[in-house]
Amino acid sequence: MTFKKIVLASNNDGKLREFATLLKPLGIQLIPQSVLGISESNESSITFIENAITKARHASSASGLPALAEDSGLCVPILGGAPGIYSSRYAARAGYAKSDTANNHYLIEQLSSYANQNDRRAYYFCALVLIFHAQDSQPLIAEGRWEGEIITQPRGLNGFGYDPHFLIPSLQKTAAELNPEVKNTYSHRGHAVKHLLHKLNREA
Repeated sequence: MTFKKIVLASNNDGKLREFATLLKPLGIQLIPQSVLGISESNESSITFIENAITKARHASSASGLPALAEDSGLCVPILGGAPGIYSSRYAARAGYAKSDTANNHYLIEQLSSYANQNDRRAYYFCALVLIFHAQDSQPLIAEGRWEGEIITQPRGLNGFGYDPHFLIPSLQKTAAELNPEVKNTYSHRGHAVKHLLHKLNREA
């Protein structure tokens, strides 16, 4: 591993904090794309991996640096996998505001329309991509998944997105009730980073 700087293809403050913590052991400087004046890329693909690759190439091309990108979301089987790749704009696609609060309200509203109220299974999924240059034909790809279930009433003040409604049955806590260190141990993003570091060590 010969690089010391990576541009992070995200403007999400919550993700920036989590990645900074997860990648700290590498001794690599993580530079948010917004600091370099790089705009968000267009997410037009229908898979997490394709979106992550697109975001990484966009950031690397604009910065000339290796780029790390991820695409992640909440998947609820009873909703056909929704919100999925549209997690950050789930409510906006239905005409509501684009915000975490609106997304959570819309999610609970959608779940309430199903007769089987006991099926609240859900999981977070993360596709993580690292490319060494914009034309890299062999991107490093890692995935992570975090199983849980959706609860109607939000709990906890940590985290972001759907975390207040995402209950981890084994812990009997929501993702928003976990401190950052514990969350990184269990989360989809934490698992994806571990897989990526394993691949990086093999490349070294």
